[in-house]
Amino acid sequence: MFKAALQKIVDHTEGSIAGLIMGFDGISVEQYVRGGREIDINTVGMEFSFILSQIRKAAEILEIGGLSEISVKAEELTFVIRVLSSEYFLALALGPEGNFGKGRYLMRIVGPSLTAEL
Repeated sequence: MFKAALQKIVDHTEGSIAGLIMGFDGISVEQYVRGGREIDINTVGMEFSFILSQIRKAAEILEIGGLSEISVKAEELTFVIRVLSSEYFLALALGPEGNFGKGRYLMRIVGPSLTAEL
């Protein structure tokens, strides 16, 4: 179920490289890397899981509501993260030419079914 959902998001988003479902503790539930691409999506996710935890704490302290989505754009990678629950998040790695909007849309559409399975 998880692999198929990740594959759907990644394969239907132009310029995407990989997808990941991970716990905020840094433990990967499932990952999918588009064929022919080289990226250690698990390590990227583990590094960002710590940062996400800090952002969630800051949002709580500032009383601005729960974190739902965040994106990080670097020269060679855009990482879009959508919170699925208090314990898990969904992430999409896009190359510089990636369709950011479509990736966000597919993550929003597929997210509820993933949450129900977690």
